[in-house]
Amino acid sequence: MNYKIVLYIIFCFLSAYSLTSLNFNNIIKKNKVIEIRILIIILSIIMGYLLTNFVIDFLNLTRII
Repeated sequence: MNYKIVLYIIFCFLSAYSLTSLNFNNIIKKNKVIEIRILIIILSIIMGYLLTNFVIDFLNLTRII
């Protein structure tokens, strides 16, 4: 179970890092910096959760762990 926590943290940081490369200025109104940061945090948590579950399910199916 400890590897799940590590994977959640790693994938949340990776997804947050990748989301910062996107340009949200065309989607969201001007002067809404806080809202964009909250959106990036929420999306990175969602992506980290989904990626972790995918990796764990994949490893369980291939019986590596």
